[in-house]
Amino acid sequence: METLVTIGYIAICILLFSIAIAIHEFGHFIVALKLGLKVERFSIGFGPAIWKKSVNGVEYRISAIPLGGYVSIPDVDSEGTAKIQGSDKDSQAKSRIAPWKEILVSVAGPAMNIVLAVVFACILAAIPSARFGVLELNVDEVLPGECAEAAGILPGDKIISVNGRDVVSKTDMRTEFILAKGRESQLGILRDGTNVVVRLVPRYDESLGGVPIIGVILKAGEGSAAAAWMPGRNPLEQLSWDASQMFRVLKALVTPKEMRATGNALGGPVQIAQGIYYSIRADFWDGIGFLRFLNMNLAVLNLLPIPVLDGGLILFSLFALVFRRRVPEKLSAAITTFFMYLLFALMIFLVCRDSYRTWKLHNMKGSSDDARQDETIESR
Repeated sequence: METLVTIGYIAICILLFSIAIAIHEFGHFIVALKLGLKVERFSIGFGPAIWKKSVNGVEYRISAIPLGGYVSIPDVDSEGTAKIQGSDKDSQAKSRIAPWKEILVSVAGPAMNIVLAVVFACILAAIPSARFGVLELNVDEVLPGECAEAAGILPGDKIISVNGRDVVSKTDMRTEFILAKGRESQLGILRDGTNVVVRLVPRYDESLGGVPIIGVILKAGEGSAAAAWMPGRNPLEQLSWDASQMFRVLKALVTPKEMRATGNALGGPVQIAQGIYYSIRADFWDGIGFLRFLNMNLAVLNLLPIPVLDGGLILFSLFALVFRRRVPEKLSAAITTFFMYLLFALMIFLVCRDSYRTWKLHNMKGSSDDARQDETIESR
């Protein structure tokens, strides 16, 4: 029976993840049609088709590699992308379509992810049983032998900053520790109305992808049962949290002192699937909240000015608008193809790394110990 339940949850996760991809591609699709552009294919996933059907000249398909999706629009796709998508026709896009149309089509995908995130945030705000709240960083217990004890942290202290950045939740604190991995961190403490600064280096659990542990148990509060991505019932508060977390990580990726630790902490499709799966199993509305967070992430990432992403095409189109001339087609195709293969390589690397971490986790001593450790890590 448990196997059937697990299969059911996995099916729900696949469905929810597919919705995030499909809504993104639908944005490109519907705007292209409204602009009178030809659409050849709407695909969920990449590679060979495992199911396909043609309707009104558009081929709809589900492909074998579930790492994203695409809409094949000859008037927009560069030659390099078209070849990787499986088209045997060279695109003449750059000489046929107005740049502003390319920009509208490109922006439509991320915009639909934002719309879906807003819808999820409003739904969550209207559900009485959805759990919200931020657990304040009030120290209830300091565990012996850990770095918090050595640093002089005391029960009753309230952690208010890490390395000069204000923190208001476990997620904020954990993020700052991960980004400072390998370096000593400064904790701002509020103790009996007085600001105190302590220094420590957390212990990192590599079997869980480098989770930082300092050895404190926080005092249970109103938000202790809420997921990290459920900061408050107000939809704007939810969306603001999503955006702030994403931009914090992006900033860390271009900050020399934080770049390496950030790269080590990043997860790929496996980690995303696990996030959806475990949040859905814990509470269905937590899972919807995670999907809201995922959609905001997809929107921001796709708008980055990187060839092969929507932001890359927007960049090429803005160049054409400003300078009244196109980036040479062969050059843009070569750049796009290079970044396409680079993206695939990154996805494969992240899948392998996440799978290895998952294998290590499941091979830790005793499943009951795993569950207890996960719970302890959350409270630390």
